[in-house]
Amino acid sequence: MRGRYRGRLLRLLTVLLASLAGAPAMAAAAVLMVTAGGAVRQFTSNELLTWPNAATLEVPHDGAYGRPMSYRAVPLRALLSALPPDAADTIEARATDGLVAQLPRALIEGTSVPWVAVEDPAHPWPPMLGKTVSAGPFYLVWQNPEPAGISAEQWVYALGALTAVASPAQRWPAITVDASVPFDAPARRGQAVFIANCLPCHRLGGSGEGMVGPDLLRPMPATAYFTEVGLRALIRNPAAVRSWPTQLMPAFGAAAIEDSEVDAVIAYLRYLAARPK
Repeated sequence: MRGRYRGRLLRLLTVLLASLAGAPAMAAAAVLMVTAGGAVRQFTSNELLTWPNAATLEVPHDGAYGRPMSYRAVPLRALLSALPPDAADTIEARATDGLVAQLPRALIEGTSVPWVAVEDPAHPWPPMLGKTVSAGPFYLVWQNPEPAGISAEQWVYALGALTAVASPAQRWPAITVDASVPFDAPARRGQAVFIANCLPCHRLGGSGEGMVGPDLLRPMPATAYFTEVGLRALIRNPAAVRSWPTQLMPAFGAAAIEDSEVDAVIAYLRYLAARPK
């Protein structure tokens, strides 16, 4: 009897293991990591979809999709309030594709309101414009972005982590225009434009966190191998200057960066290149 029972049990286990081997693997829950006030919290997509502050958000002009979108989202301010207070003046938004945006607290607390949109696994978002993947599973979107001039790089799709940090000027003094430079100098304005639009992807002499584009100071400054005309064309439409299969840099039209701001960025890069090492 014992041998017969054991034989049946083994056959049952064999069938069970075979069925498990043939079954599709269950997808791991998407997790957003938030760090502030010395604490780290991991929020799953299911948790945020049912968060008390979650709401349906209508976005008339979506940064990643280029059209109106509707999301289930949580206000970034409410999400940060779930962690201990932190005196850091910047929130670093890190995407899984290597983009790292630096968001000043003053921007987050201003009239343009940031939200963390959460992709529902049961109702996935469509692919982004010109891409094969969606903006999920987490996507930093903005309500009323116009007053604060929110840049395209501050719409952080494929968001993976949010961290309270010191400002770029404090973390990387080497990229900061000297205090002796006049307040209205183009290079000083260019620093602000660069941090908002370019630093998320490009480093400057090793300073920064972006992993998408090349360093623009090391090993040779970009202003040494690009003419001013070439730099301007690269910013406006990079594909018109050089192209390769994995090119990720978007075009920055006049609606994203004004001509005077392009001039300021070039002045800023020239300033950094000329600064004594």
